Amino acid sequence: MIAVIQRVSHASVTIDEKINGEIAIGYMVLLGITHADTQEDIEWLSKKIVGLRVFGDEDGKMNLDLNSVGGNILLISQFTLHASTKKGNRPSFLEAARPEIAIPLYKKMTAQLEFDLGKPIETGIFGADMKILLLNDGPVTIVIDSKNRI
Repeated sequence: MIAVIQRVSHASVTIDEKINGEIAIGYMVLLGITHADTQEDIEWLSKKIVGLRVFGDEDGKMNLDLNSVGGNILLISQFTLHASTKKGNRPSFLEAARPEIAIPLYKKMTAQLEFDLGKPIETGIFGADMKILLLNDGPVTIVIDSKNRI
């Protein structure tokens, strides 16, 4: 699993001209799922995301996590994170999980993030044409790959 985490002041996802999910301060997380991902990847990545200390403390140092600032999460499925551009100019998405694998893992990741954060999170809709609006705070953008833990 690959997660692109952006610290935001505001983020929302619109589907069919209707806001489906919206947060104020927190993380907008793009999640790429591959066919090799497991429950272990979900648990590890969720704890990593929730525990990230990238919010400024009283001295302006990145020392605070989501819970410390009352932050929220907007989780968006993003199969294009597994794009391969090795050949030609048209990306290949062979490493991205097919919907029958990815949808259950996406739902499990949503539940795990809610459990680890201790409150509901906002989401998009898997496979939908989504419009994402965000105000990146910092900017702070971090990429975490559950297959690259060392």
